[in-house]
Amino acid sequence: MNILLTNDDGIHAEGLWALYRQFEKSHSVVVVAPDRERSAVSHGITLHKPLRSNRVQVNGYSGYAVNGTPADCIKLAVMEILKFKPDLVVAGINSGANVGVNLNYSGTVSAAKEAALYGVPAIAVSLYGNASRHFNEAAVFIRNLAEKVMENKLPFGTFLNVNIPNMALDQTRGIRISRQGIKLFSEYFDKRTDPRNRVYYWQSCQSGQNREDPDADSSVLCENYISITPVKCDMTDYDFMESLKSWKIRLNGPEGV
Repeated sequence: MNILLTNDDGIHAEGLWALYRQFEKSHSVVVVAPDRERSAVSHGITLHKPLRSNRVQVNGYSGYAVNGTPADCIKLAVMEILKFKPDLVVAGINSGANVGVNLNYSGTVSAAKEAALYGVPAIAVSLYGNASRHFNEAAVFIRNLAEKVMENKLPFGTFLNVNIPNMALDQTRGIRISRQGIKLFSEYFDKRTDPRNRVYYWQSCQSGQNREDPDADSSVLCENYISITPVKCDMTDYDFMESLKSWKIRLNGPEGV
């Protein structure tokens, strides 16, 4: 397979190269990743400054560092850098989970989504916890999952969001197919004052994941299962479409006005 790797933690991130080491054993692999950390940039793209791509060496491996977002990396790789359309895109391995509402903010997830929009099968993968240590074992699992993806295919516009507990694979409780949770995390702002007496804020949230119903991705991950969630690019609420049609929305406001 011809595999494209990217992430949102930047081209020097350990998880990215753990994937590279696994896939390069039997596949052709190209790395195109942001030149610095781009966490939580969502699906943003660069429009108001030029994009630049530089060939760099990281621990003896070669890749392309791009001064843009993860979605930029996919666009630039598919349309300019690569001489071929990749068979698979893998985004990650992100340091920290991407579950629940965080899918809306994640650059890792958005890279996989961008690939899916191009019709390329894609996997976004994250490792739970901040002190991540099991990147190599997570990469082994993703290599095996990638083979299943290529064997069974994915529908157009659908990609897989994978979250892995930060432990040895044989210590996990197995694999669960889960849904995206939608419950908001417990968020807060840490309000501070700088030396010039100006107020500033650090946004944060309570550590730990929301535990919704047993099928939600965050609940599955907290129970030490590997969570795999199929995610669609099409955000249309088809169940609500007919109800919305019944609203009889007028061009010029309420009747008689």
